[in-house]
Amino acid sequence: MAECHPVGFQWVMEAKARGAKLIHVDPRFTRTSALADVHVPLRAGTDIAFLGGVVNYVLRHEKYFRDYVLAYTNAAVVLTEEYRDTEDLDGVFSGLDPESRTYDNSTWQYEGVDVQAASGHRYQEPEAGGSISAASRGEAHGSGGAAVGEGEPERDDTLTHPRCVFQVLRRHYARYTPELVEEVCGVPQQQFLQVCRLVTENSGRDRTTAFAYAVGWTQHTVGVQYIRAASILQSLLGNIGRPGGGILALRGHASIQGSTDIPTLFNLLPGYIPMPHAHKAEDLEKFVDALAPRKGYWGNMRAYLVSLLKAYWGDAATEDNQFCFDYLPRLTGSHSTYDTITAQLDGVCKGYFLMGENPAVGSSNAKRQRLGMAALDWLVVRDFSLVESATWWHDGPEIETGELRTEDIGTEVFFLPAAAHTEKDGSFTNTQRMLQWHHQAVEPPGDARSDLWFMYHLGRIIRNKLATSDDEADRPLLDLDWQYPTKGPLDEPDAEAVLAEINGHDAEGRPLASYEQLRTDGSTSCGCWIYCGVRADGVNQSARRKPGKEQNWVANEWGWAWPANRRILYNRASADPDGAPWSERKALVWWDAEQGQWTGHDIPDFAKNKPPDYRPPEQATGAEALTGTDAFVMQADGKAWLYVPAGLADGPLPTHYESQESPFDNRLYTQQRNPVRDIVPTRPENYYQPSGSAPGADVFPYVATTYRLTEHHTAGGMSRWQPYLAELQPEFFCEVSPELAAERRLAHTGWATIVTARGVVEARVLVTDRMAPLTVQGRTVHQIGLPYHWGPNGYSTGDAANELTHMSLDPNTHIQESKALTCDIRPGRRPRGPAVVQLVRDYRRSAGIDEHTGTQQ
Repeated sequence: MAECHPVGFQWVMEAKARGAKLIHVDPRFTRTSALADVHVPLRAGTDIAFLGGVVNYVLRHEKYFRDYVLAYTNAAVVLTEEYRDTEDLDGVFSGLDPESRTYDNSTWQYEGVDVQAASGHRYQEPEAGGSISAASRGEAHGSGGAAVGEGEPERDDTLTHPRCVFQVLRRHYARYTPELVEEVCGVPQQQFLQVCRLVTENSGRDRTTAFAYAVGWTQHTVGVQYIRAASILQSLLGNIGRPGGGILALRGHASIQGSTDIPTLFNLLPGYIPMPHAHKAEDLEKFVDALAPRKGYWGNMRAYLVSLLKAYWGDAATEDNQFCFDYLPRLTGSHSTYDTITAQLDGVCKGYFLMGENPAVGSSNAKRQRLGMAALDWLVVRDFSLVESATWWHDGPEIETGELRTEDIGTEVFFLPAAAHTEKDGSFTNTQRMLQWHHQAVEPPGDARSDLWFMYHLGRIIRNKLATSDDEADRPLLDLDWQYPTKGPLDEPDAEAVLAEINGHDAEGRPLASYEQLRTDGSTSCGCWIYCGVRADGVNQSARRKPGKEQNWVANEWGWAWPANRRILYNRASADPDGAPWSERKALVWWDAEQGQWTGHDIPDFAKNKPPDYRPPEQATGAEALTGTDAFVMQADGKAWLYVPAGLADGPLPTHYESQESPFDNRLYTQQRNPVRDIVPTRPENYYQPSGSAPGADVFPYVATTYRLTEHHTAGGMSRWQPYLAELQPEFFCEVSPELAAERRLAHTGWATIVTARGVVEARVLVTDRMAPLTVQGRTVHQIGLPYHWGPNGYSTGDAANELTHMSLDPNTHIQESKALTCDIRPGRRPRGPAVVQLVRDYRRSAGIDEHTGTQQ
């Protein structure tokens, strides 16, 4: 965090100055480690085993917050008799179809009710071919999880029923002992137990512990389950919805959160509303019926969706045409970035926009990215400088090796310069879900333009060209509400007008103040329901900057946080079931019986006038169906899910699997890897390597993990062209331990060649104790650290670490596993020209990798 999020880390240091303990779990000793009370080096890719060990410690030593667990989690819910755990089936859950690599979750359900399938009723026959079974089921229900069926699940509040979630959880993690954690993760037992004691001693009524993570937890084939493991632990300890607690997803850019809220994701509409699929006879009513749960705020999804459709199509969206629901695009399967590359190679995807992305060096398996772009008809790159994704066609690695020739590449490449944030108005949405407005300081130079300018004027020009069209297929574009005021010499669209559209308005044009005002009848318009209220009273709430000394410690008047400017989600859980704070020290919101409402330091994340003893009428739906103790208001049952009966593609409980490529066999089960991980159609540029005891695994004996530096940003497009930053970090390097340097005769500041079955890179050698060797399953494992900021363009140049990585993906989010892979390292510089290809082929041959063995392993 100190390395990658130094501004946010300031507050960690302030907490430490007040007595907080800081634990840093990371394969590398970093700037964070240097300031931590405890640094725990572990083997990359084994965090579920580590977190599962802490869960086992909490359960075995009864360190869980029982009152919180009973009131606010699904611990007491009883599961069906048909459910079978990984403990019963040697590493897989019941319902696995190994041929299709999917789970049928019908056996994961609660006793007494049915939870909808991971994508509701949408898994039907597609209209025009193509499988939809792989289409991001983990996010198919937005942020609320899958819907719970009719009726009430069977409960056992004693937590002793053998099939209640609590007991299932206890059995599932029973083998995650300190001894196993040491054997799998390489963490000595005493150090692991120290972490367990620190975390549990700092949790309960009077104290809370926070978890912070970044892509070190997400970029795995079980990335979603990493976060699930943390949420189980935090729910058991009572650390969700309370000040000083939570699970903080640290973002690598000021508005990465914003880019998922109003999404750049293929499978979501604004506000985490699922995209519809290409199914027969799915109208608005069927779509909402299949996806909106009966209970909780997601039960109001029709109002959110109809208001969004009104924002898109304005007067054209009416009750008679289902508010233009049919105008929305339809998914035919996974259209993630990595599936798009496959579509390029297959000739299906003909054109590609890259806006602030540099996949030629910044995405996993960079070679496959470039080969995909070489198969396009056209490519548009918008960026600050000529990044590698704009120049690969004449100076990329494949040109040097002879695998591609510029004259044979049919892709027409357009480079359009982009404006920086200082050159435009707009908002950032940060890791705290807080919108902060930034004002334009200067006009963009030359031909540089903002993304808003580009998209608005592109849309305007297309609409003008289609103005006389009577083709029904053009109606969605022509009916769009595309009238935005412009200003200045460049006709820049007014960003505040866009914010006003996102906030929404009623039938009279008055700005809305809350998503609770949204209606199902088309009388409200809102571009993103979770942002409704950011322009309450017609005021740009995100532009507020009241100093901290002029307001309370929650600081609700600095910027604006979604939803409804709440700073801590699910904060009803900061009070006990009767509405009183768990302790005065950790008071946040509470029930004021005299006033008959919830009050406190933060804005309550609960119906303001709903008392703790409220019980809904039998036929209540949506928010009205939540009881006075259903603190997790977005969930279909109002509870934090220790166990997930639906909504995840790879199981109801996190389970340790080895990475796609690992030097070790799975110590827990014979099931080596996540059985439903996404495997893209394999070509030679994406061959996988053997693992564990499989023949050929010893050809790639070392673990590599990628990371970022303070001085550079992501793929380097914003930093390698800055002379000051380039001087601070001038060359691509690898971090190795003194022991590995001696084993492979690597000289400090000299050169090393690093090889996988996909590619080869060269890097300067940094010999350092920061990469400590670990003892795993009785033998030493060395790990190699690779910053991923480099490419051949800019002031600071070097090979891209992503030449080495593969495309094996998490089945829920389709994110790549680039934080744990295997490789070989040798002294000296890599070869040049065709010899690069030959070296990789030689390694494949030595490891026995071919079109059969390199496909899935």
